[in-house]
Amino acid sequence: MTTRATVSALLDGYGRTCAEEAGITLRDKPAPLYRLLVVTVLCSVRIRADTATAAARELFRAGLRTPRATAGSGWQDRVDALGRAHYVRYDESTATALGDGARLVLDRWRGDLRRAGAAADGDPEALRGLLREVPRIGPVGADIFCREAQAVWPWLRPSFDARVCRTARDLGLPGTPRGLAGLVPPEDCARLAAALVRVGRSERAAAQVRAA
Repeated sequence: MTTRATVSALLDGYGRTCAEEAGITLRDKPAPLYRLLVVTVLCSVRIRADTATAAARELFRAGLRTPRATAGSGWQDRVDALGRAHYVRYDESTATALGDGARLVLDRWRGDLRRAGAAADGDPEALRGLLREVPRIGPVGADIFCREAQAVWPWLRPSFDARVCRTARDLGLPGTPRGLAGLVPPEDCARLAAALVRVGRSERAAAQVRAA
């Protein structure tokens, strides 16, 4: 299989970002960026990605689409929204983390994550450090946010973490962020990263990409 065919199979079959799965039209605006942060929090525990994005959709349907709305919501309302998506085992602790995180975003960045981006001053590692101040977000969560946010924050490109690069090498693709970025237009870096994450979780998906 050629590199071009492998990339095409990845993007066509698996190139849907977590933001898209959660119903977010990601833009460089406060509300969509906050909703991406919510998805990041939900994905930052050992739970299926489709369960996490379903939980995000339930929270958004309940009106928790901004940090102010989330901070003003009741803890039980957040638990109930998570429960409707079968986000169990972590529902109570996550409901607490979401409330605390919303208040942090309001207090620290006045509800606008673009201020966190400005504080990072073009340094992706600095942004990762700021993100890790949000309850529940650790190094893995910071990587999730940066992989997705590179779609609207070009200064984060190329954002392909070590796990993504390992999957790429297993598929015969370049195993460095810069090498992967050279395979697609800049606006598709987030989609390629998302595809590699999905394929890295599934031997079946990896076999399908190799056979495409």
